[in-house]
Amino acid sequence: MFTSVLMIEQPLTTVDVDFVTSLHGDDAVSFVVLMQPRGDQDRLLRAIDDVALGELPEAVREGEEPEGDAAQGPAAHALAHSLNALRGKGAKATGQIIGRHPLDRLKDVVEETGADEVIVLTAPHFVEEFFHRDWASRARHKVGVPVLKLFAHNE
Repeated sequence: MFTSVLMIEQPLTTVDVDFVTSLHGDDAVSFVVLMQPRGDQDRLLRAIDDVALGELPEAVREGEEPEGDAAQGPAAHALAHSLNALRGKGAKATGQIIGRHPLDRLKDVVEETGADEVIVLTAPHFVEEFFHRDWASRARHKVGVPVLKLFAHNE
């Protein structure tokens, strides 16, 4: 069975689930989903990304995004939704919420599971991507398996 570690920051959409479950054709795939709550990410960088995408109302609301313990409930709900969607497509899927140091946990999970690849599925993060500080760029130097960067869809 092919094992993919899937890093996300928002619930998977139907389009995202269809895409990641079809990446390996008819081969059986197991997913380990790592979900980081949006509130654990830098608020200023999130707002800059919103402005760059032309989503000004979203930029204004970044201060309302739950942080810390308050972010755990929405993250758990998003993770459960994503795991159910993957399982609904016939994939084996487990997952966990990760904290402020996602790449340290990613490296551990890749080693613990013997993962074949990492898929980073997030909204665009222009500032971080420009400086190669996004999850995918940093993971490529840390995990020792191929890292695929995909942009998440919105419903």
